[in-house]
Order: sequence, then C-alpha cells, then structure tokens
Amino acid sequence: MATKAEEAFEKWKAAEGQPEGTGEWFEIDQDRIDAFADTTIDHQFIHVDPEQCKALSPWGVPIAHGFLTLSMLTHLMSSVPKDAARYDGIVMGVNYGFEKVRFVNPVKVGSRIRASSVLSKVELKDPQTINTTSTITVEIDGEAKPALVAEWITRLVYG
Repeated sequence: MATKAEEAFEKWKAAEGQPEGTGEWFEIDQDRIDAFADTTIDHQFIHVDPEQCKALSPWGVPIAHGFLTLSMLTHLMSSVPKDAARYDGIVMGVNYGFEKVRFVNPVKVGSRIRASSVLSKVELKDPQTINTTSTITVEIDGEAKPALVAEWITRLVYG
C-alpha cells in the first residue's frame, strides 16, 4: 500500500514543469527596510538613509536589502494558489535550501513586489518525504526586470 507521500508524489510529478501561479502584490516600505537593517545589523546608507541616497546612490532612493527580498519568499508564496490534493497527509514543510539565487534588480523603497513560481523538479526522497524545487521569480510592479530569481527547495514530510 502506498504511503501518503508516495500518493502525493504522483500528483506533484504530474505538475512538474508547470507554472504554479502568481501571488499578490506586497509593498516594501522604509519601515520594513529599517527593521530588516536593525535585525541584520546592515545599516549601509543605500538601505536606510534617503538623503545620502538622493546625493550618492544611482537609484536616488533607498533600496531593500537583497536578503530582505529573499526572506519575503515565504510570505509572497503564501498567496500563490495551491493544489490541496498534493498536501493530503502532510505533517510539515521545511526550507531545504536553494540551488541558485540571483538578485537581478534592486527593489526601491515603496515598490510593490510579487512572486510567481514554476514547479521545476520533484523527488521522492523516502516513503514519507518529497523534495520540491520551484523556480521563483519576484517581479517589481512597473519594472521590466525582476528583483530576483531563485531555485527554492522545500522538503515536505508526510505522516
């Protein structure tokens, strides 16, 4: 008899290579950038000093830390539609890592970002565990180039 993970694997595998959808827009404001700067102790002027940015930065305004944008993936992906059948019997999902992350375009303060995802790879690791790799693109409202592109691996554990 197949385990919940083995049953789910068939559903995940059928969707491999397919777009998973696009999430909702989310604004990156100066308060969030400042809080991230405080948390990471990264107070470089390009993130936290609007006056210096106006005078010295090529963007003229503060930009979000690249790692702030990356850290927003969990939230940004929460609004991407999910196929509930793939999660039947799941106990937990954990971040396993990234194959690749590229910070393509800075996120200027006040910009709205959103994530879209393509399910790139699915692996049955053992009878209870599946690894999914999704290629996530974070776009910036009104910008031609995305903020980042990442290949995100999530480990799903089923009961």
